[in-house]
Amino acid sequence: MSVLFSPITLRSITCRNRIFVSPMCQYSSREGFPTDWHLVHLGSRAAGGAGLVMVEATAVSEEGRISPDDSGIWLEEHVEAFSPIAGFLRSQGAVAGIQLAHAGRKASTDAPWNGSRPLGAGERGWTPVAPTVEPFAPGHPPPHPLTEEDLDVVEEEFRAAARRALKAGFQTVEVHMAHGYLLHEFLSPLSNRRTDGYGGSLENRMRYPLRIARAVREEWPPDLPLFVRISAVDWMPGGWDLSQSVELARCLRQVGVDLIDCSSGGVVPDETIPAGPGFQVPFAAAIRRDVEIATAAVGFITDPAQAEHIVATGLADAVFLGRQMLRDPYWPFHAARSLGVDIPWPEQYQRAKQ
Repeated sequence: MSVLFSPITLRSITCRNRIFVSPMCQYSSREGFPTDWHLVHLGSRAAGGAGLVMVEATAVSEEGRISPDDSGIWLEEHVEAFSPIAGFLRSQGAVAGIQLAHAGRKASTDAPWNGSRPLGAGERGWTPVAPTVEPFAPGHPPPHPLTEEDLDVVEEEFRAAARRALKAGFQTVEVHMAHGYLLHEFLSPLSNRRTDGYGGSLENRMRYPLRIARAVREEWPPDLPLFVRISAVDWMPGGWDLSQSVELARCLRQVGVDLIDCSSGGVVPDETIPAGPGFQVPFAAAIRRDVEIATAAVGFITDPAQAEHIVATGLADAVFLGRQMLRDPYWPFHAARSLGVDIPWPEQYQRAKQ
């Protein structure tokens, strides 16, 4: 029996297996609207056997995009654009998920294949926002520090985005608190220099991210699961660390979060990440053990036996695959064969199964 290919139920939603497709920015939207690229990109992973497919970081506001070509859900019209995608994912047996995001001070940059450089107003750019005025890196513009009134606006943007995600047919949402984007910027002492109730102590730095998680949970139906992606460590002295992540996860569980998606890094440009196979799995294992909440492991998980080991030994409840799913949209089929498991293929592909 394979644990990787066993179902997992979170609230009323059951994923057919524990292979989840990570949210991966495609930088291919138009004014926030997904295109045919997204339908094919996401749909092929659902047809390829994944248990859950997560739409890329989807901005809750126009200024919350990483790049001008990020997907967004700040308009009611975006609902209609995402509905066929969510519907196709469900029709192929996958759970349809979407990550709600705000890029904070890392917003208004070009696509990676253009160097990820900051964009000015004449280049479709805008002024980023952040907890405080420090820019992400040399050459990046100082962000606008968020006022109390601004924080109220961003909270409502997350609430409205959750409501639109439900209308579009998504079955789970993930709040993005990782990779140096806005909510991670509040958490990390490397990026949060506020002196009010949202800065300084751990309790204060967690206050706004928890407020957003609570707001989304209030808007999201009680029978549907809520995920949160975190950067478990900053990989920098004096930064966010695993002990703080454990405390955050405890608070998120109390708010009603169902799964912690455990990544790392991204809040400063000069971090040194010891990337390698399974290097982030210990974060998922520690949070799962200490908080007793479901976790997902992510990062350089490429081999079926490796993925099986992670979930079979209780290091995590599921695995999020990113680059490996870009290389092979049908990785679940190949993994099942490697592990000796027979799983259904789409009827249209049956002639190739044997």
